[in-house]
Amino acid sequence: MIGIVDYGMGNLLSVYSAFDYLGANVIICKHPEELSEVGKIVIPGVGAFKDCMELLKKEHFDEALNEQVIKLGKPTIGICLGMQVMAKKSFEGGVYGGLGWFDADVIKLTITDEKKRVPNIGWNEVSHTSNPLFEGVPENTDFYFVHSYFVNCHDSSDVIATYPYDIPVTASILKNNIFATQFHPEKSQDFGLKILDNFISWNP
Repeated sequence: MIGIVDYGMGNLLSVYSAFDYLGANVIICKHPEELSEVGKIVIPGVGAFKDCMELLKKEHFDEALNEQVIKLGKPTIGICLGMQVMAKKSFEGGVYGGLGWFDADVIKLTITDEKKRVPNIGWNEVSHTSNPLFEGVPENTDFYFVHSYFVNCHDSSDVIATYPYDIPVTASILKNNIFATQFHPEKSQDFGLKILDNFISWNP
């Protein structure tokens, strides 16, 4: 069973619908203790880093996630803001601590090309390494992004996909049982669904 964390922020229904469409046994977890009943975890998110971490702590999801993901090693996917809170800290509107699962900071997209904008909203070609989560996804496939900040990893081996903006921007990260995407696979048509399907069958 796959559990989607409901901490008060995030695109729950579209993520739920995508997994349900793929035939997964999926539930929305409104209480942290429910995470102990699932085999895999989804952390969605749309909004500000600070608000997300405050809600995770208020609802005690941070403690439950550390127990289930780090200690017990349950396969987990973070989507958009759900990826960013896996970093050590964010510089969005100040400096705020994250879950600290990746040696990374969340920093603002910077641009010099006048044709580009922040936030980046739209489709971007993603280049990825060979890994089980992108199996069956062609190189330079377009995925849908909506973000102004991105995860800057200090350990380059954690980065499995990037896209070009002004610099190569982290599109996806992977470490042990933890996988995350800056793009929205649930909004990225067939190949986005392929990534979610790969996650369903993933056994790290």
